[in-house]
Amino acid sequence: MDRRATHRKTALILAGFVLLLISCNMGTSESAPPTLAPLPTITPQATLGYAESRPAVVAEIGVTPRPPSEDGARLLLDQVESDRLMSHIRSLQDLGTRHISSSQSSANEGIGAARRYINDQFEIFRGASAGRFYTFEVSFYAYTTPDERTTQYNIVGAISGTELNAGAVIVGAHYDSIGTPRDSGTAYAPGANDNGSGVAAVLELARIMSAAQYKATVMFVLFSAEEIQRQGSINFARWIYDDGVDVIGMFNLDTIGNIHDFNGNREDRYLRVFSAGPNDTSASRKLAREANFLGHNYKLDMGLHVMDAVDRENRWGDHQSFSDLGYPAIRLINAFEEKRNADPTDTIEFIEPEYLRRSTQAALALVRALADGPRPPANIALRQRADDKKELVWEPVEGAVSYIIALRPAGSLIYADQLPFTETKVVWAGFADYAGIAIAAIDERGIIGPLSREIVPR
Repeated sequence: MDRRATHRKTALILAGFVLLLISCNMGTSESAPPTLAPLPTITPQATLGYAESRPAVVAEIGVTPRPPSEDGARLLLDQVESDRLMSHIRSLQDLGTRHISSSQSSANEGIGAARRYINDQFEIFRGASAGRFYTFEVSFYAYTTPDERTTQYNIVGAISGTELNAGAVIVGAHYDSIGTPRDSGTAYAPGANDNGSGVAAVLELARIMSAAQYKATVMFVLFSAEEIQRQGSINFARWIYDDGVDVIGMFNLDTIGNIHDFNGNREDRYLRVFSAGPNDTSASRKLAREANFLGHNYKLDMGLHVMDAVDRENRWGDHQSFSDLGYPAIRLINAFEEKRNADPTDTIEFIEPEYLRRSTQAALALVRALADGPRPPANIALRQRADDKKELVWEPVEGAVSYIIALRPAGSLIYADQLPFTETKVVWAGFADYAGIAIAAIDERGIIGPLSREIVPR
């Protein structure tokens, strides 16, 4: 079966429900494109510790979010709350360990308690969606670890898309933790930053986004067994691949709440974005520079720095399970490495709430853009003219009021230049100076959609 031709798939069947997944004239410019200015950032002072950390209370976490505003993207981002993020991290840390060999049945500690905590949050979001014309669906995906010693569970929440062929966007994080020794199911492994921070962000995105439907299906996935050669995401990615799910972007949030390095230096202005190469042809690398492009144009308070690697040396993340299958997938991670990761001292006192809030906002902006922005322009052509200029043309996008032409110089990891434009034809001699060109549409709400396929000037 052609997986790209199959857009209505059964994707969350293990818990006994069916989710419809893939419901899923003219001006010219002959001046040089502007150079992108540095991403705007804010630089709050770090604070060690968090005075009001407490376990999450169901009634508090369950407050109904506001639907996305018609006035633009910023109001949606403003719903991200650092108190909620820190409450999730505190609740996960208080379980002592989330090692895959820890207790599956205890109410107060271990991987089983973590699974139930996450499921409880998802059930709150599902309850809040009751009575609407759509439902926030919740399911488990079970698998056995390679040593066949334990059964693990990925936890999935999903909002079905409204448009045929719009695909699915996945945002995920691993919820297991590991301590010393690494094979111990009882050693203290608080995992506040690695990866309570990512789990908290995914839960906050699910809370906020569950107030509405989007053009694409959105899946919120919490993986187990990432610390054991990413077994959870490998199983999940293979499952959706075999089921023919058209994933248009996977965002892995892993270790996004700490700003210090091994020597106490701090960096709170950006996140690193890792993706599989090669630079010119990889769908994942294109998604990484798309993240940088969207972050700049949304004027996020967090830079998104594209790295020329799939991950740090000799390390791995859940995004690799998707990019290995050809899906576009990226990892967002702290600017600096920090010794408390996978360590008994990886506790909430070393989480910076404001940095985590801005990291979560960045992820929310990216997911919203891919899931609900205007669709990318199609039928793009770059034609040579007799006057040595080139003519870039594309089909108008329904609902678009303007466009941005993104321009990537040879050897660049990012779209270093861009041309805002309101028409669907641009004549310019400078296109030949670039190795890649892509186009995004902007709708009347100010939502920037995903970039088109990248074309290469000849």
